[in-house]
Amino acid sequence: MIKEHNSVEEMWKGYLKSIGEHIENTDKSYISWYFCDNEKSANELAQLVKDKVKRATTSLYYWYEVENEPLPKEGDLNVITNWDGIAECIIQTKKVTIVPFDEVTEEFAKTEGEGDKSLKYWREAHIDAFTRGLKEQGKEFSEDMLVVCEEFELVYK
Repeated sequence: MIKEHNSVEEMWKGYLKSIGEHIENTDKSYISWYFCDNEKSANELAQLVKDKVKRATTSLYYWYEVENEPLPKEGDLNVITNWDGIAECIIQTKKVTIVPFDEVTEEFAKTEGEGDKSLKYWREAHIDAFTRGLKEQGKEFSEDMLVVCEEFELVYK
């Protein structure tokens, strides 16, 4: 298990203070993570969130199953880090939709805020990322695979 950078807890404490709560008596919790599978993308996407351009993300449903991870749900809080694990901001999940990859809409792609914000760009970028990730697991990507489309808002930076 990788130790969480101390900036994550510091940001969490700052967020709690901003909403009138304290780490010792809050019922709120978080997970921390970074976007994508490479340093350049992870750092760029965190910046897009901080700039309020990126307001959604997508992952393969398959990965939640394989890793036995709970699906995101409305109200979840996440500390977004850069590639090095340094806290950048906190987001709160607003909506989660599970659909086949080939049914993701132009509107959702625009909400992800990446590239030229088109569905074409979104599809190409995600096919590339999903194919890389699945290859490591000996599995092939197909456009009928379920994806978890998560919409969120920036709540603290």
